[in-house]
Parts: sequence; structure tokens; C-alpha cells
Amino acid sequence: MTNLIPLLDRNRRFASTDTRSHTPRLPFLPHRGLFVICCIDCRVDPAEFLGLEFGEALVARNVGGRVTAAIIQDVAYASFLVEEKAPEGPYFEAAVIHHTGCGSRLLEDGQLRHEFAERGAYDEQALADLPVTDPADTVRTDVQRLLAAPQISRHITVSGHVYDVDTGLVTTIVEATAPAAAAAEPLNASPQAHVIEAH
Repeated sequence: MTNLIPLLDRNRRFASTDTRSHTPRLPFLPHRGLFVICCIDCRVDPAEFLGLEFGEALVARNVGGRVTAAIIQDVAYASFLVEEKAPEGPYFEAAVIHHTGCGSRLLEDGQLRHEFAERGAYDEQALADLPVTDPADTVRTDVQRLLAAPQISRHITVSGHVYDVDTGLVTTIVEATAPAAAAAEPLNASPQAHVIEAH
């Protein structure tokens, strides 16, 4: 039996409401104007810690919430479609969120990393760059990766945040910045952080 079976009752309750009819118009114009990038960790669910509701944000999750080539492609595609199909916008903000106590740090173990790389023919150096050792530092790095990616629309903004799994609070590390504005900023710029209460 699939583990999804017990959740199908929830699906039927969802289907009995009109929630699905409150969708934002295409393409990729979420109600809150957000594209949230965060970790796959089950402790880090943006629907819970940000209180996101149906249609409010695009969400991409991967190990560590890192900005990988696949994430850049997704953000580029979404922003390209807005430019082409809804140039009047509104455009979205890509919010990169790393978290404390991230399981990606297990990849700091060279032996474990090597064995995993061999299992899937993964690039071992890319895996070595993956761990969220200091979330404030790694989120700055990933914001810069998005801002520097030439395929990303100049119309979106990118911000960086850290979610503390112990306190439940989100701290903004990098304020929302447009790619064009970022070109003039030094890579080690670190705006003053402020704390947002998570829902």
C-alpha cells in the first residue's frame, strides 16, 4: 500500500472546496509575487513556517535549498514566460531560504560524499560545495548566483533569508535586489539582517 493512501481523504476534502478556483492567472503570477527556494527537509515546509496558502507562491525544494543549475533554469523559465506572455507583470521575487541544522552538512564527510558520488556518478566537487555550513554565508552566495545568471530576467528581484529550526523565525540576510542593481554591488556586500516572525 502506498503511503499516500491516508492522504487521499484530505485530497477529497480539498476537491470539495472552491480553493482550486482561486488560482492566479498564468503564466507564473503567484498572488504573493514569490518564488520560494528552500530545502527538502520535512522540518522546512514553507506552507507552515511562512503560512503560504494556495496560489501564493511558486516553490522549488532541493537539498539545502541551494541555487543549482536546475533552480536557475526554473527561475529563468518562469521569468521568461512572464516577460513573453504578461510583460506588464507583476514580476516575482525569488526568495532563497537556507536553514539551521541542515542535513546537507552530512556531505562534509568525505567518505560519505565519495560513496554517494560513486553511486550516482555525481560530481564529487559539486557535492562538496553543497553543504549549508553557515546558512547566512551560503544564502549570500546563492543570491549572488541567481543575480549573476544571465538567463534570469532583469525584471525580477532576489532576496536571501535564514530559517531557524529552533526558534521558528526567518531572518532576512539579503534584501530584495534586482539583477541590474546587483552588478554594481561588491560580492561580499552583506546588508543588515532583520528578523521576520514566521507564521
